Amino acid sequence: MYFTRAICRTRPLVRTTNVLRSFATNTATNPAWKLGILNHVAIAVPDIDKSAGFYKNVMGAKVSDKVALPEHGVYTVFVELGNTKIELLHPYGDKSPIENFLKKKPDGGIHHVCIEVDDIYAAMKDLKEKKVRALDPEPKIGAHGKPVVFLHPKDCGGVLVELEQR
Repeated sequence: MYFTRAICRTRPLVRTTNVLRSFATNTATNPAWKLGILNHVAIAVPDIDKSAGFYKNVMGAKVSDKVALPEHGVYTVFVELGNTKIELLHPYGDKSPIENFLKKKPDGGIHHVCIEVDDIYAAMKDLKEKKVRALDPEPKIGAHGKPVVFLHPKDCGGVLVELEQR
């Protein structure tokens, strides 16, 4: 018992840092734009109604109506969480990028993460200079009615990253 107490007394004090601060954009390297909050995590699902029902009826979350976005080839449903959202994605049409995703992963899975930026055009220019490729040369209007652009997963550690104008 005394030995245990001695160990406890000699343990170093653990200091925590502000997690949000540790992920903040360094304005010295990105003076023209700033990285914002995580807007949502998108999940490709084989049955959007079943998935929406799970979050609404089992988890008790607030769930949006299903919305078709033909220009993106998807149906979307947003699940509201306390500080972010989950976007459920389901194919719309034969040429949907989600259709290809579900062929590889029939049960679905995480498709992308969306991070807000304060100036999407400045971010795109800066990232291009840093050899980070965008999937499209210009932003498109996304599910929230704001400009969005997707960054190539090979340039982002294997993750498909969506930037959305704040």
